[in-house]
Amino acid sequence: MLTHVDKANRPTMVDVGDKVVTTRTAVARARVVFPADTMVRSGEVLRTKKGPVFDTAIIAGVMGAKRTHELIPFCHPLPLESCSIKVEWGAPNEVVIECSVRATHKTGVEMEALTGAATAALTIYDMCKALSHGIEIRDVTLVSKTGGKRDYDKAVGGAAT
Repeated sequence: MLTHVDKANRPTMVDVGDKVVTTRTAVARARVVFPADTMVRSGEVLRTKKGPVFDTAIIAGVMGAKRTHELIPFCHPLPLESCSIKVEWGAPNEVVIECSVRATHKTGVEMEALTGAATAALTIYDMCKALSHGIEIRDVTLVSKTGGKRDYDKAVGGAAT
């Protein structure tokens, strides 16, 4: 059942007033894949005229997570207690971004983690698009979440942990 529609099937923000405050965590991941002809190699420190790519992506990802409620309709503004962005080389010509978020609140932080990972990926694209417009952002996905009604862990097929 969709939670963001009312009895008249109109969009609405979920009322979290009666929910229990718990510690909520979420981890999301995104991948940025460079075409082979860009000459970008795993392990390389990326720096463009716009500055250090990974460091800038980390800052942008945290900013994105913190401002999720301004970007996604019906997201509640949340006081994030922690937001961590990791940006690392994965497979050849691939950057893996992981965003981990924590808050103690009545609603989850999945959207904040997803927005943080996506914002970091978009920042890498923006800073590197002079190399190629064939750069791809792939697999923006929720990896895990805890707190609330049920936990989720993609590594165990989405089952509660």
